Amino acid sequence: MTEMRTIRTLLIANRGEIACRIARTARSLGIRTVAVYSEADAAALHVAAADTACPIGPASAAESYLRIDRLIEAAKATGADAIHPGYGFLSENPELARACSAAGILFIGPDVPAIEAMGSKAAAKDIMAKAGVPLVPGYHGADQSMDTLEKAAAGIGFPVLLKASAGGGGKGMRVVESADTLADGIAAAKREAAAAFGDDRLLIEKYLTRPRHVEVQVFADRHGNAVHLFERDCSVQRRHQKVVEEAPAPGLDETVRSAMAKAAIDAAKAIDYVGAGTVEFIMDEDGAFYFMEMNTRLQVEHPVTEAITGEDLVAWQIRVAEGGTLPLTQDRISASGHALEVRIYAEDPEREFLPQTGRLGRLAFPEQMDGVRVDTGVAEGDSVSVHYDPMIAKLITQGRDRAEALRRMSRALAETRIAGLANNVPYLKRIVEHPAFIAGGVDTRFIETYRDDLAATATRDAETVPMLAAAAILEAERLDVLRQARLGGDPYSPWAMAYGWRLNDSPLHGLTLLHGADEVLLRYRLAAGIYVFEQGESQVRITVDLHEDGRLEARIDGIAVRVEVAFEVEAVTVFYDGTAHRYVLKTALASGAEAGEDSGHVTAPMPGKLIAVHVADGADVAKGDPLMVLEAMKMEHVIRAPDNGIVTAVHFAPGDQVEEGADLLLFEAHVAD
Repeated sequence: MTEMRTIRTLLIANRGEIACRIARTARSLGIRTVAVYSEADAAALHVAAADTACPIGPASAAESYLRIDRLIEAAKATGADAIHPGYGFLSENPELARACSAAGILFIGPDVPAIEAMGSKAAAKDIMAKAGVPLVPGYHGADQSMDTLEKAAAGIGFPVLLKASAGGGGKGMRVVESADTLADGIAAAKREAAAAFGDDRLLIEKYLTRPRHVEVQVFADRHGNAVHLFERDCSVQRRHQKVVEEAPAPGLDETVRSAMAKAAIDAAKAIDYVGAGTVEFIMDEDGAFYFMEMNTRLQVEHPVTEAITGEDLVAWQIRVAEGGTLPLTQDRISASGHALEVRIYAEDPEREFLPQTGRLGRLAFPEQMDGVRVDTGVAEGDSVSVHYDPMIAKLITQGRDRAEALRRMSRALAETRIAGLANNVPYLKRIVEHPAFIAGGVDTRFIETYRDDLAATATRDAETVPMLAAAAILEAERLDVLRQARLGGDPYSPWAMAYGWRLNDSPLHGLTLLHGADEVLLRYRLAAGIYVFEQGESQVRITVDLHEDGRLEARIDGIAVRVEVAFEVEAVTVFYDGTAHRYVLKTALASGAEAGEDSGHVTAPMPGKLIAVHVADGADVAKGDPLMVLEAMKMEHVIRAPDNGIVTAVHFAPGDQVEEGADLLLFEAHVAD
């Protein structure tokens, strides 16, 4: 008989939005919560969301969130009955589950044998084959010699997909199109897999050219019950990481849906699974589906399943961990409507999704409304650091059908305000408003196929928005002058007037703004509180009323416009028509920044660790050749030669930590004849 235990205090061995989300359910169940935090997270939102909190080490995850001994010590010190690992970090590490068992602490997850069985993709494939779950043709063997891997790839047929045997999330994953690039692909995949999981073993699979990624949520208890909670489509991805998820999968044939659900339950039963798990399938255009992997934890995208079923999956996890039966039998689980989730990241889609670090000077989400949910672990004023994943939030919408869920998502993204660092909100909005996505035409190459459509385009109000930005900057300066005057001894002094009059000064002034790589020169004058901008032979007259909360009420030649603005030092972000437009005063840029563009310096695009240096002093390189590999925010970024030339000096070695903007090497371009 299964022993029943009651959880009274739960330690959450994670951070960010998932830690906040787990704490929310635990509180609703009357369970006391304990947060853990690194030195970088002392003031983080998840710390405030818990009843108590314990420090566990330095900012580096390897010295804090990945330290099993410190987590167990924190649990013992706070009297925790159980540990919930969330997702990522140690959520699929059997050693944490083993340590919990040894300490008499409940682990909110499956048993050690199940984690170990699915932890190795190669072993998982063997188990699934014996259970009759369909598999993609591939090589999952223990022999990892280059000769064996090359022969296996040739036998499968190109293109092939290299995958890290020990993990997921796109780490150690490479598509190899031909035998010519196989060796380099294997070397890169092994290096990334070793860095992410401490295990460089790979498996090789046939690469399907236009597949869909569909996964099934399963749940099982210790009483022999196993159910599914329908499927999710996670096909829209970049760098093998999910961007948009939805439930149910659009356009899925009912016969395929039923067969996939049965295969998922068969997979769970094959390893005597207990708790929440996700069985991931790759589906070909003809509807054939194949087992990819089983994630032995809660998924990032679990909210869309909660939305269509009305069930709290964390509450289910806790109930099963305590020894209870599943809350519902299969015949009582139903789905209603449609739900979508997008992952909001601090990254720049216009620079190959380069992760961003910095302070969130403005962070506001849609006001509470039906069918909209926001899961986040940061607040306005917090910083996105180099130490952890750059996710800012998950935005979830639901509706009676997919069309309604899409409309709500588009509106919710338009009402999301982020300033201070680049983010993917406008990009996500372009995805969910793309005709192919609206039609349900999704596959894992969606972003690649529609790359040009999804790229940022000039706004239909390309001339209006910079004028609003300029007016906001100038008005903020004018109000500051008036504010300082009020603090002085004579607020009625003529020197406190701020309406644009200057003795012996030209009535027309210039202001240069940078919008990304674009330079915008504006000529204006201020007369009686009206900003008059010269536009060719005509003039545009703008009056503005700037509120302290960032609301800007303007009249452009008499037409009322309402926007929001967020100020930084010498910069402003204008939220206009559902898109954020950031403008920097050109005079605010350090003079050396522009001069350095052609100075022969190759600089680090972000803080990170150099894991490979491919060149030495005196190396002759061609444009696009890889020079170095920088690891930052769990991803590898290849630094390439900007032109044909010679490397004159290399400043760093593998293993060195570098700051953003650091001179990695000096480069001298060849002079054309």
